[in-house]
Amino acid sequence: MILGGIMHFINPSFYDAFIPDTLPKLAINIAGGIIELSLGIGLFIAKYKQKAALGILVLMILFLPLHIWDVFRESPAIGSHTAALIRLPLQFVLIAWAWFISRNDVR
Repeated sequence: MILGGIMHFINPSFYDAFIPDTLPKLAINIAGGIIELSLGIGLFIAKYKQKAALGILVLMILFLPLHIWDVFRESPAIGSHTAALIRLPLQFVLIAWAWFISRNDVR
């Protein structure tokens, strides 16, 4: 999450293909970077760990339709069809991981 958040600032155009043209791409990219970075850092702070994991869970569920859509696109937003096929099950792994962390007090 932290690396993903940082990448929103280092290479914002990387995420442009996932953001509809009708929306302000730069603003959404910055907001996404801040959210991902904050949630990732929150996992390392015991007081916020479960809430950060719950936030990641919600974020991954919100991103799931984008990953499904990307698998069926003629030209995936990022990378190849193989990359899109790898990202989709990885999304489910991240959802399960975030659910586990948000429900358990793992220290």
